Amino acid sequence: MATRIPIEHRNAVGSLLRELRKEAELTQLEVATRLDRAQSYVSKFESGELRLDVLELREVLETIGASLDAFVARLERELKAIGPGTKPQRL
Repeated sequence: MATRIPIEHRNAVGSLLRELRKEAELTQLEVATRLDRAQSYVSKFESGELRLDVLELREVLETIGASLDAFVARLERELKAIGPGTKPQRL
């Protein structure tokens, strides 16, 4: 049986993308415009409502001036700090 990803880990991805966007001094609208997407697209992946595949993630990171390698390294540090997290309950 497959394990589910803890909610804290899912939220860490969106939170980190938000932090990187803000560090780049970009608004959600500016990122969305550069990606040729609606602002809601950025809002959804930052809030965890939308999950990005690795190619979409790479495109977003390039848009905000970050590398996939640096993102993964920073995410790993954050996930280790969070620990195992709480597994979502099965319905």
